[in-house]
Amino acid sequence: MSEHWIHLQRRPQPAQFSVEGYFQRVRDQLLQLDPNLLQLQVLPRQSSGLKNRLLNLLFTARFRGQFCHVTGDVHYVACVLRRHQTVLTVLDCEILHRLQGWRRAMVKLLWFTLPVRFAARITVISHETKRQLLQQVRYPADRIHVIPVSVSPLFVPASAVPFPARPRILQVGTKANKNVPRLLQALQGLDVHLDLVGPVSDELRQQIEDSGVPWTSWGRLTDEQLVERYRAADIVAFVSTHEGFGMPIVEAQCVERVCVTSNCSSMPEVAGDGACLVDPFDVQSIRAGFVKVIEDAAYREQLIAQGRVNRTRFELSTIAEQFLEVYRLVAAEATDNRRGQF
Repeated sequence: MSEHWIHLQRRPQPAQFSVEGYFQRVRDQLLQLDPNLLQLQVLPRQSSGLKNRLLNLLFTARFRGQFCHVTGDVHYVACVLRRHQTVLTVLDCEILHRLQGWRRAMVKLLWFTLPVRFAARITVISHETKRQLLQQVRYPADRIHVIPVSVSPLFVPASAVPFPARPRILQVGTKANKNVPRLLQALQGLDVHLDLVGPVSDELRQQIEDSGVPWTSWGRLTDEQLVERYRAADIVAFVSTHEGFGMPIVEAQCVERVCVTSNCSSMPEVAGDGACLVDPFDVQSIRAGFVKVIEDAAYREQLIAQGRVNRTRFELSTIAEQFLEVYRLVAAEATDNRRGQF
């Protein structure tokens, strides 16, 4: 491939590295195929405040004549690029669910409505994200490509261990959509131990104490530390109310731990047949899922076996090839567009 691409990436806030890790893995794989294919450019300012965002736009404008891929979150910088040479990644539309009034209208305009007009093609990480995006903007559906997230190579099968009398349940994430309060209600009275990864607010801490569920707080972890938590877990909990993807599901499958996750949003799509699906809005449904996993050894083995099959969809080489195909399509269309001008 003769075209050179620029990856435009946000400057992350503290503890905000999921997008960076995802695209670093993709870049590493693509550069193995073609060392001259692309170059990373990190925006000079974190995306907060008007001044910082204007400076990010000025920085991005330097690459207007080149093929560019805006790799998620900072969608607005696409507005200063050439439409026929730009790929935009949309990771999720969660912010539009959280905001209301004029703030929502402003974010929708600057992060969704306008940026998609400057994108030749869009990539999203799940069919659920594609569905939500098409509810928010007018854009040709056939130009939105679903390319899932690859898993860090650190997540490899862990040794099988006897299922204990008191299983350890791993919950990754504590934001509102992670649904931890309902998880706590569902686990009340069960002989389990909850390992919680993520910041714990005073309110959440009180809810945990009130539930009586034994627990350990692990705060924020490095990738290596997080892998160790997965390996130490017997069950992974991920009963979110909504997600753009659902990385812990695939990470659990790669480590070969049973996952209990939600039957809505992107999670069934990501899990395939390799997880126990429950209604995240129904405490009894969540509880029943955990009870079945705890009490039914054959069911656990079935889920782990199906997870081995499902995880192959998220292999890095496959995902890198999908991005490469999008780049080829955009480059070919840009060439045709230039010829049509003469």
